[in-house]
Amino acid sequence: MTREEALALVREYIKNENLVKHMLCVEAAMRFYAEKYGQDVELWGLTGLLHDFDWEIHPTAEQHPAEGAPILRQRGVDEVIVRAILSHGDNTGIPRESLMEKALTACDEITGLITAVALVRPSRSILDLEPSAVKKKWKDKAFAAGTHRGEMEKAAEEFGVDLWGEHVGNIIAAMRRIAPELGLVGSID
Repeated sequence: MTREEALALVREYIKNENLVKHMLCVEAAMRFYAEKYGQDVELWGLTGLLHDFDWEIHPTAEQHPAEGAPILRQRGVDEVIVRAILSHGDNTGIPRESLMEKALTACDEITGLITAVALVRPSRSILDLEPSAVKKKWKDKAFAAGTHRGEMEKAAEEFGVDLWGEHVGNIIAAMRRIAPELGLVGSID
């Protein structure tokens, strides 16, 4: 499957533009880490792009991503990608074994928190965002209260990256690459 085909599949099932942007964020982060670790950039990128493609039709933990997997298989998506997507759902019973599977989980929810922090800044930009600003908001439990901070910490640890010493900065760098697509260029004075 090409990136264009994957994006078309995402847009076929996802109408919420913010959810599409989330998947673009995870794709960018996965591509970043694939480059960093000498892995297949296209494979990792497609995994990130497709990971939540079924969320609007399967919006519960019991359904997502398990019920989306057959659709991916019908569309000819590589089984390595399908397995990685299944492993990012704790309810599927598929353990995260490969580096790519661990990366997907580590990159997933943290991108949402970083986006939220960027959007409340005066600049509304990812381009001037630093990890320290994310850490400050992280400590405020009322900010993005729906995020699972413990899961984000655990996912980074399983992936083998220090959350504050490396991971958040890497995700910001990856997201900066696609800031215009994400609407996160903002207004830097």
